[in-house]
Amino acid sequence: MSTTANTAANTTRPSGSSDATTAPLSPGTHALTVGGITQRYHVHGTGPVCLVHPGGPGILWDYLRMPLLEQHLTMVYVEPIGTGAESRLPSHPHGYTRERYSRFLEHLINRLGAPKVYLLGHSHGAFVAAHHAVHRAGRLAGVVLYAGAPVTGPEHGAETGRMVEKFAADHAGHPGLPGVLAAFDAMSRISSDEETTAVARGVLPAYIADYWDDEELWAPFREAVRAVFVSGLDEHLRPDIVDDRVALKGLDVPALVVGGRHDVICGVRWSEELHELIPDSRLLVLERSGHFGHLEEPELFDRAVSRFVSETGAGA
Repeated sequence: MSTTANTAANTTRPSGSSDATTAPLSPGTHALTVGGITQRYHVHGTGPVCLVHPGGPGILWDYLRMPLLEQHLTMVYVEPIGTGAESRLPSHPHGYTRERYSRFLEHLINRLGAPKVYLLGHSHGAFVAAHHAVHRAGRLAGVVLYAGAPVTGPEHGAETGRMVEKFAADHAGHPGLPGVLAAFDAMSRISSDEETTAVARGVLPAYIADYWDDEELWAPFREAVRAVFVSGLDEHLRPDIVDDRVALKGLDVPALVVGGRHDVICGVRWSEELHELIPDSRLLVLERSGHFGHLEEPELFDRAVSRFVSETGAGA
């Protein structure tokens, strides 16, 4: 793992850009405009196609680069609408519901032209991926719900609070702990891009299982995290509340659920519940990871996703 965080921090700028004549799955940066809103995406690797939707909402995509998977799969890293100036809704920072993200994903899947694709969502992106798999599964070969949960709201908040308290107890006396707790406290008052980035960086030591055991390794990744403010409200200023417990029981595409044992925001409780809800799903618990298993235990993560794709037949 000695080079993982530095690799993530140093691969944040893809090369190349596309125009109307460029093949939609050629390596580099591409743009798709729908209704005056431009969504960018970045293609790396070769093999079966896997779309990757990042978290937040509002965290910029590049923290989620997965170089190991790029050796086996064509990874299509999505810049969700709202994270770039050309992709902002008239109602920005509001209006970015799961349904709207899903509709833009469907436009992108149609543009790519592959008969079937995989969809991997991380954190908030896992909520989006679950919604898409439930409502628009026709072109999906499978879905990877990575560091997600079946619900938001008070129940999810209470579990997060419990995990943060455990983190605080485990690191009592560490000089960095007050800053992390202050960042968690500031989450509910975010109102700008600068504040969103500051909070994302501020809480990050709690999101990585061994951050303070190897801070020199992880600090560059922390400093590379960037974000924009997305409110989580729809255009009518109503919260986009999630409760997928009923819907996921009817999910009929192959599903892999991935969670980190030490994840404070979408912990193993939720991974296990997703696994129990989704018929015939697979579960991977990364025992030495927090919220970023693709960086903390990259080889295990790579093997699990690669095997899932191989055994569910997208290679054919």
